[in-house]
Amino acid sequence: MSTQPLIELNNTVKRFGENTVLNGVNLSIFRGEITSIIGKSGVGKSVLLKHIIGLFEPDGGEVLYEGKPLSSMKRAEKKALKRKFSYMFQESALFDFLSVFENIALPLQETTSYPEAEIHRRVRDKMHQLDLHKVDGKYPSQLSGGMKKRVALARALVTDPEIVLFDEPTTGLDPIRKSAVHSMISDYQKRFGFTGIIVSHEIPDIFFISQRVAMIDAGRIVFEGTPEEIQKASDPVVQNFIQGLESPHDDLTGVASQSLGQKRLQQEMSRLQRHEIPFSIVLLSIDNLEDIDRIAGHVACQTMLKNFANHVKQNIYITDTCFRYDMNKILVILPDTNSSQAKLFCEKLSRNMENAAVFETPDFTSGLCYSVRAGIAQAKKDSQLQSLLENAEARQQLFYECRI
Repeated sequence: MSTQPLIELNNTVKRFGENTVLNGVNLSIFRGEITSIIGKSGVGKSVLLKHIIGLFEPDGGEVLYEGKPLSSMKRAEKKALKRKFSYMFQESALFDFLSVFENIALPLQETTSYPEAEIHRRVRDKMHQLDLHKVDGKYPSQLSGGMKKRVALARALVTDPEIVLFDEPTTGLDPIRKSAVHSMISDYQKRFGFTGIIVSHEIPDIFFISQRVAMIDAGRIVFEGTPEEIQKASDPVVQNFIQGLESPHDDLTGVASQSLGQKRLQQEMSRLQRHEIPFSIVLLSIDNLEDIDRIAGHVACQTMLKNFANHVKQNIYITDTCFRYDMNKILVILPDTNSSQAKLFCEKLSRNMENAAVFETPDFTSGLCYSVRAGIAQAKKDSQLQSLLENAEARQQLFYECRI
């Protein structure tokens, strides 16, 4: 990561009449990262986003791109900069007189010289990834609110932009498609390295795909840092906001939330240190999710992850805990269990997966190979939780594989 921010807001102020929406905002956006902006409704998140893209000019302070103020750029420079951006605003902004296919193709037609065949190929690819291939001939008025969001997202990504701004991209979507959109954003960011800026209320889901998080409150940035840092922040304004939105269960999988799982880890570590009661962890991850995303689509992939997590949940005891450790990883906490017993748990889980045919559902593409890796680590009295988790990840080995 470059030490110089790609985009900076320095003491940025924006007023609408007597209402001061941004009151000295300081924020740094770094190249090649996903930065999420969170905060209560009406605190200026969308206004901040429109300053970044140049739709609004600040009443005070400045916005800089690669260290240069936007206000000092010439018209040609601003025009060239805008071509590096793509965005999806909350209202979706689809054209009612264009079909879904035509809406998605529009940015390519307006900003590139690709031949028609290449435009069609790129549009079809994005539509498949967002499970839109069945609605290509429909018009926005014929779509649900959630479907409109996915069409707008496909249109925002179709030009492979350098910087993408998302304003509540998953509002109105069900848990599977919401997770599919997050997965797609993360997948494309890793694949193409664009800089993503997301305004979101989806906590803790948004933490899985973000490198940095900024919280705005009362017109100022009250926190800026990593997802891990914000979850440990002592500021009561930050903690009250996060805890007020966070469910005890993961929205997609139904297993425990990440924060609840982390608390359970701390409790087990305390029991080990005080009463010498052992515990082990098992980190489970599906090995080839990127291939599954590409071939079967993100919706099918997230459906599969949901089914897998549900199967894990059904195979643990009531005293055990499983939670979503990462975007596509499930962590199982096994109290009063050593590493040998944890290995027996994995063997039982593998046998039961074969008998239950976890991945064999009509919605999935035939010919795909699914492989699951498991990493086992037993906690010691002097263990640090982070090193315990890193140990489990380093020890992951293939323990289940099937072909549909």
